[in-house]
Amino acid sequence: MHIELFREICLSLKGVEETFPFGEDVLVYKVLGKIFALTSFSGHDSCNLKCNPDYAIELRSEYSAVQPGYHMNKQHWNTITYNLDLPDALLRDLIKHSYDLVAASLPKKQQQLLATL
Repeated sequence: MHIELFREICLSLKGVEETFPFGEDVLVYKVLGKIFALTSFSGHDSCNLKCNPDYAIELRSEYSAVQPGYHMNKQHWNTITYNLDLPDALLRDLIKHSYDLVAASLPKKQQQLLATL
């Protein structure tokens, strides 16, 4: 997967905005203000995605592309290197999984707003 496709997938989800809170090199994707994905324009062909802790352990043991989240809570975040041994379809699913985890943690009012978008 390339960064343009990653960006397209993230922006296709409801209530998502693209921001640059950590400088112009780091793309941050938020659902109603809460981060669910990060990636960088330069240097690293990878992204950070939130993940269920048990599922994160399973993924890390099966795919070398999935490592504990760089500069993130390593229990809840994975760093995924593009184009290693992780199929693009699975990466799409992991983006959605991250989005769903964050959306589910939103306050009820925001969840209701998201449902109407």
